[in-house]
Amino acid sequence: MGDHQNVVVDIGINGAFLTRRWEEPENWMRLTRECGFAAHSFCADVIDPFFSGDRQFQLEQAQAAREAAVRYGVTICDLYTGVATHRFHGLSHSDPRPRRRMKEWIEAAAEIAVTLGTDLLGGHWDAFSCEVLADPRRTQEATARLHQTFRELAQQLRSSGLRALMQEQMYIPSEKPWTLEEGERFLLEVNRDRGDALPVLLTLDVGHQAGMHYGLSGPDLDYTEWIRRFGATCAVIHLQQTTPDASHHWPFTEEYNRRGHIRMEKVLEALKQSHAEYEQNPLAQVLPRATKQWLVAEIIPGSTKTEAQLLKELEETARFLRGYVPEGGLVL
Repeated sequence: MGDHQNVVVDIGINGAFLTRRWEEPENWMRLTRECGFAAHSFCADVIDPFFSGDRQFQLEQAQAAREAAVRYGVTICDLYTGVATHRFHGLSHSDPRPRRRMKEWIEAAAEIAVTLGTDLLGGHWDAFSCEVLADPRRTQEATARLHQTFRELAQQLRSSGLRALMQEQMYIPSEKPWTLEEGERFLLEVNRDRGDALPVLLTLDVGHQAGMHYGLSGPDLDYTEWIRRFGATCAVIHLQQTTPDASHHWPFTEEYNRRGHIRMEKVLEALKQSHAEYEQNPLAQVLPRATKQWLVAEIIPGSTKTEAQLLKELEETARFLRGYVPEGGLVL
């Protein structure tokens, strides 16, 4: 895509704040709008393909959410995994049966996403086991399995109504990719010679650079470096306020902005630089530049956070982010 094309960046809220608290689709979208957000990243923990009732109920809930979104002027920008699928050895498992089952989860989630009215599905569906990570040969085999599984999914889902599948970058060695080098290799491997298969994108999270606990150092620990390297090809980037050594998923309030190190001006500057350098990026061979990008506030409250306090913090987060990204989006 040529340099003349504008890139529009807008903000949204991830639906994790609804989990275990609100069950009615009307309220999901009403609260999104009342907190100051016009875009909603739907959290799969709210409608889980395996646990939330039967198939008919799931699709009814998705349709009701889609209609409520229209009423409240909310765009459902993607469907993203919540906590549930992070808990399993899934897509890279040594046994094909758990791999097959997690693929079924993703296929079912794709149908829910399209029913919600979005064409993006993302998340994390895997963790390498300690047994695998202890053996370099098994780690290599699991990595190859993960790449191959994503290639298969991208082919299988090409007529699902989705336009992309997204894998989230993480910060521990069991959840791939967790380094800059692994991120680039993942994107090049799963997207090479793609043909008519869906593109597989990386989702960045500005709080997922806490790899120092497992020995990472240097650029791998710099959220701006991740954005510079991968930002131009991302459909979604997750925002959270946090400290460098953890992924706290704090809101952007005065209190937490004092405690955290994430700076929105740095996020936007790194994103602009990524677009400016896109043509020189090796990823330009396999992925187009994004023209619409969502900066999704992924605020995950603790169980003891009261609903009143939670909603107040989300409103303050929306006001804060709107100071950088105006209503209707920022043109880069």
